[in-house]
Amino acid sequence: MLKTMLIGLMAGTLLATAAWAETAQQARMKSCNTEASGKDLKGDARKAFMKSCLSGGAQADGRAAQQQRMKDCNAEASSKALKGDARKAFMKSCLSGKKD
Repeated sequence: MLKTMLIGLMAGTLLATAAWAETAQQARMKSCNTEASGKDLKGDARKAFMKSCLSGGAQADGRAAQQQRMKDCNAEASSKALKGDARKAFMKSCLSGKKD
């Protein structure tokens, strides 16, 4: 009897935990909402921001800029036909914003 009750209690706990777990979309919504409130956005400006943020645009601005920098530096390194350590050194310098 005690074993059955213990199994039932554990199963109930696991189900309750899963039901309360926040999904990635809910976390993104919460984060975007907080950011929009912090920027004091209202009306159409808030709608536009939320649309962009939820699609990953506003939230990933820094990441998008870094990805673009990575593409640019990679293309430049390829055009210079850099290989091995020379390429690593160039990429490190380029990605940090330093110019040779």
